[in-house]
Amino acid sequence: MNVAEFPIWSTLALGFVLGLRHALDADHLAAVSTFVSEERNVLRSTLVGVSWGMGHTASLLVFGLAVAAFRLALTPRLSQFLEFLVGLMLIFLGGNVLLRLARGGALHVHRHEHDGVEHTHLHVHLGKAEHQHQHRTLRLGGRPFVVGVVHGLAGTAALMMLVVGALPSLLLAAGYILIFGVGSIGGMAVMSLLMSVPLVLAIERLQLMERLIRLAAGLFSLGFGGYLAWEVGLIQSLFR
Repeated sequence: MNVAEFPIWSTLALGFVLGLRHALDADHLAAVSTFVSEERNVLRSTLVGVSWGMGHTASLLVFGLAVAAFRLALTPRLSQFLEFLVGLMLIFLGGNVLLRLARGGALHVHRHEHDGVEHTHLHVHLGKAEHQHQHRTLRLGGRPFVVGVVHGLAGTAALMMLVVGALPSLLLAAGYILIFGVGSIGGMAVMSLLMSVPLVLAIERLQLMERLIRLAAGLFSLGFGGYLAWEVGLIQSLFR
C-alpha cells in the first residue's frame, strides 16, 4: 500500500485514543497510585502522571522504532518476563508505601490481652499526627519516569506487532507511537489528578482518611503485583 493511500489521520487518532485507554490499565494505575499517595498537592500529583507517561513513551519510541526499522520481534517468553518484572516492581512499590506508613508510626502491630489471651493485629493511629510543612521543588520525578519505562517495555509486544504489521513507513510508525504516548501522558495525568483530589482533601480535613488512602494504595499495588507475578510466573509457566 502506498503511504499516500494510507489513512494517516485516522490511524493517528486511533493511536491517541488507545493511548488514553492504555493509561487506565490496572498495573499502571497501581504503580502511579503509590507515588500520588505520597504527594500533598494536585499539581505535583499531576506531574507524577506526566513523568510516568514520558518514561512510557520514551521506551515505546526507542524499542518501537527498532522493531519497525529492523523488523525485530519480541518472543512470547521475553514478553512474559517483562510482565513478571512489572509484577515485582509493583510489589516493591506497594511495600515501600506500607514501610513508610509503618516508619511514620501510622501503621504498626498492636498487642493486647483479653481474658489472659494475647491478640496481635494491625493498628492505624486515630490521633492527629504532628503537622509538617514540606517544601519541595516542583519537578518531574525520576522514579515515576523509570516505572513508566518498565511499563513501556512490558507493553511493547502487542503495540509493536501492530506497528510492524500495519504501518507502511518508519515515519508513520514514529508518529503513531508519539501520538499514542501523548494519549497515555494525558490519560495518566488526568488519572493522577483525580486520585490526588480525595487525598488532598483528606489531608486538610482528616488525618486518618489520608493514611487510609495511602494504605489502600500500598495494598493495591502489593496485591496486584503479587497476582501478576503469580499469574505470569506460575500459571503461564514462565519458569518451567
